Amino acid sequence: MQLVFSDAQYWEDFLPLTFTRPVAEMRCGILKFSERWQRILENNEISFFTESYLQKKFPEPEKKESLFLVTNFLPTENVIQQIKDLKQGEALVYEDELIAAKINMEGFSLNQIEKMTDIKEELVFFKKPADLFTYNQKAIDLDFELLTRGKTSQELSSTNGFLGDKNDLFIEEGAQVEFSTLNTKTGKIYIGKNAEVMEGCHLRGPIALCEESKFNLGAKIYGATTIGPHSKVGGEVSNIIIFGYSNKGHDGFIGNSVIGEWCNFGADSNSSNMKNNYGNVRLWNYRRKAFEDTGLQFAGLIMGDHSKTAINTQLNTGTVVGVASNIFKEGFPPNLVENFSWGGFKDDEKFKLDKAYEVAERAMARRKVALTDEDKAILKHIFDEY
Repeated sequence: MQLVFSDAQYWEDFLPLTFTRPVAEMRCGILKFSERWQRILENNEISFFTESYLQKKFPEPEKKESLFLVTNFLPTENVIQQIKDLKQGEALVYEDELIAAKINMEGFSLNQIEKMTDIKEELVFFKKPADLFTYNQKAIDLDFELLTRGKTSQELSSTNGFLGDKNDLFIEEGAQVEFSTLNTKTGKIYIGKNAEVMEGCHLRGPIALCEESKFNLGAKIYGATTIGPHSKVGGEVSNIIIFGYSNKGHDGFIGNSVIGEWCNFGADSNSSNMKNNYGNVRLWNYRRKAFEDTGLQFAGLIMGDHSKTAINTQLNTGTVVGVASNIFKEGFPPNLVENFSWGGFKDDEKFKLDKAYEVAERAMARRKVALTDEDKAILKHIFDEY
């Protein structure tokens, strides 16, 4: 059965993170939403129902019987069983929104649905970027069970200090952890395949360090934090998510934030995560074209793919940075940095598209990843339309 991962009405609400990907390809917990559902449903035949300019990279559904699924929630065991038990023409609804249906993608229409069942229990549902770090501990807990069930962790080296229950620590094959402290009293810690925790690091769970990623010497990591694959993190971070392939390798603080792929922070870049007056933080909403109250006292930075900061960059509480932006001018940039900004300030010139390609190619080559024609077409669409 083909899995069709749908953005439904949520794609615009997760900008700038979704400028370059469907909602299902965001990471929260240890896994992407798409990866989590593939494991839960034991099915790797996937496609995406997303924006037309993304469909060349993220394949659209074949015209056949499918399980249509909105991915941005954490299911309970009961809801998983309800999804598995769906018959053709049946659907599940949560808070008046369709989240799963068995339908035929040939002549796709919701009119095919003959029976809708309301989910009564409360679910963790992600509706905006700040929800990713807010509910990250719950996602880490779910993914930890999915990834470690029936497996045996590597032993923690005796050079390390440890507090908590060893059952809440899992170290994958090839990972290295030496002369550091790990505390699982506050949450689980997952160290991915071939990841490395360098000497002198302090980890206070819940934390996920994904495949091939590193905590640099002396890093201080507070949960709930997820560092996606092929990334480097140093200094101090608290309750952040990095999707992958990004570096915050030096001293400086980032908290309560979500960072896309292929981003880089210059040495001593810092992002405030709380206002001086202790008030609620506002974040830019692309759909409504306005700053909106998050209801959160702590909210730092939302950064789209391929964006960079220079050394000593200072970011205000509640800053949103678009795709392929370069922030390097003196002073605090505004709380909204536009896509392809060259400097980081309002009315700065745009970063030239061909130069943006060159930088992306160089950065990606360091991880032995190619910038494809599909990637270039996506960046061009963002450059032209947004």
